[in-house]
Amino acid sequence: MTRCHGIAERLLRLAAAVAALLSLCQPLQAQDTIDIASYFQKAYDAGRAGLARKTKPVDVRPAKQGEVIVTIIAGEGKETQSPPAGAGDMVVRNRCPETGNEQILVAAATFADRYEGPIAAADADGWSPYKPRGAQMRYMVVPQADGPFTFIAPWGETMVARPGDSIVQDVSNPKDTYRIARAAFACTYEVIRRPQE
Repeated sequence: MTRCHGIAERLLRLAAAVAALLSLCQPLQAQDTIDIASYFQKAYDAGRAGLARKTKPVDVRPAKQGEVIVTIIAGEGKETQSPPAGAGDMVVRNRCPETGNEQILVAAATFADRYEGPIAAADADGWSPYKPRGAQMRYMVVPQADGPFTFIAPWGETMVARPGDSIVQDVSNPKDTYRIARAAFACTYEVIRRPQE
């Protein structure tokens, strides 16, 4: 009895150790919040990051002081929510029917670095066409194995990244790392250099 009891205890410990190891192999879940800069750095170090730039024209209007922009992706719902707009901030609307022409708030401090224009007169609703400056961004595609996960965007909001989405990072500012939905990336970005893998 004692010998069987000892074997049973060892088997239970072994089973617990195997279960702990298997839990490390599980994909990230949407409720798992990760450090996105570290996540991106690991992908970059492994050669899974490429270069891309936003090239498709957008529509822009001045943001109203204190306005909050909720970015909605068609078929997904809310992607993120901006902080209240400050003086000089701009609302950018992508021209991407696949995603519902989602809108984002761009801070005054970075808008001129990212967009030039207007390239034509404003429409009746106050939207003017602008052209992205095509700044190079590092990007990686979230692999299926990582599953959905959450992270805190540079503006302090929680974002969900899903397999197939792109995580983009400003080459000159690694803290500026955020998610672009798969359809939005395909619709508005041009790949300059694909990842090595």
